[in-house]
Amino acid sequence: MTMTEKRRRAQEKLAKLPGVRPIRRPISPDSAEEFDLYYVRAGRKSAHPLVIIPGGPGVASVQMYTGLRRRAAAAGLDVIMIEHRGVGMSRHDDSGADLPPEAITVNQVVDDIAAVLDDAQVDSAVIYGASYGTYITSGLGVRHPSRIRAMVLDSPLLSRHDIVIVRRAIRRLLLKGDSGETAALAPKMRKLVHSGVMTGAATQVVATVYGYGGADLLERQLDLLLEGRKLMWWALSRFAMLSNLPYRYEEDLVSRIAFRELDYAAEPDGLPLDPAVVEREARTETISFEDEPYDLAAEMPHFGWPTVVVSGGRDLITPPAVAERVVSLLPNAMLLKLPNMAHSALDFREPAALAIARAVWRGELHSLAARAAELDTLPARPELRLLWKAIGVAAAVEGALPVPALLRRRVSSA
Repeated sequence: MTMTEKRRRAQEKLAKLPGVRPIRRPISPDSAEEFDLYYVRAGRKSAHPLVIIPGGPGVASVQMYTGLRRRAAAAGLDVIMIEHRGVGMSRHDDSGADLPPEAITVNQVVDDIAAVLDDAQVDSAVIYGASYGTYITSGLGVRHPSRIRAMVLDSPLLSRHDIVIVRRAIRRLLLKGDSGETAALAPKMRKLVHSGVMTGAATQVVATVYGYGGADLLERQLDLLLEGRKLMWWALSRFAMLSNLPYRYEEDLVSRIAFRELDYAAEPDGLPLDPAVVEREARTETISFEDEPYDLAAEMPHFGWPTVVVSGGRDLITPPAVAERVVSLLPNAMLLKLPNMAHSALDFREPAALAIARAVWRGELHSLAARAAELDTLPARPELRLLWKAIGVAAAVEGALPVPALLRRRVSSA
């Protein structure tokens, strides 16, 4: 069976899931041609549903979040999720070909959300965006403000200039050791930087291990590297550089948004631990930056609806300083800090994300401030807890046992 046939069968199967529905959308503003854009709705219908927009660009919605929608519906929520144009079920035109480059822009993605609300006969909704999804959520506020009843901005992205804040946060925390919990590991990090180990994808691995495993696990990894043990680091590097996964993560077509409009692969500044270098290595296609679609710093002061901004204290992808800046711009916003959380409650602290979404959906967002400590203790999903426990155990084993010479040579040459 060819890959095209496999995709067709997978698409047909997903299209039969409860609540999945296509709508016709223009391929581009200047084209009369249309394609099927898919969305899914779960839970008992309400006047103001919860629209969840995941990160990326490249993260699919229909298959990827089946479990989340089931749990959200069980909690009484009415949830809509849209399959991003250029991704998964919304990837192809009527002939089966990939959507052309002119179909993939932020403005069209934003307008797709408004079109889905029209099709669902919804006047306004609570919009929950995570990471890149917060930019799309804010774009809806710019282009279609009447459709927003309230917003949740989970690990927000403000502008392409965030890279300056991200670099500063990573380097202060992990190179200078400005935090008490990272003071002991910073000298080890500096040593590895000077020896040339911390290059390329290392920044993504560092941010991931610190964010989800904590300073202790990161320091354990640094100790292994200083001892010349690279097996676990090699495995984590491969994990951090995931390629396309059909109907789950497909960044190849939509990477033009990441580069052309949001400048994900900003010009490296020549200093260590630069996330821009990671983006340049990870993306399948490099497109020069042209222009950001919105000036959110100028637009957000006009957003009058209530907004909760969620920020993880260990987030090194969109650090707390970005969330604080967003809250300072919004006239009716509260900052919900979860000190032990990394990036994206939606993906890595789902119980907390659903609790936050439910409170905002019910109009009880002001109760969240008093619940911050409780929400911060809510665990990740069981499979994620097991993953990080396994990584911790593997790191301990690698540190305790000799690495076979053959394996060591393979890892060193990887």
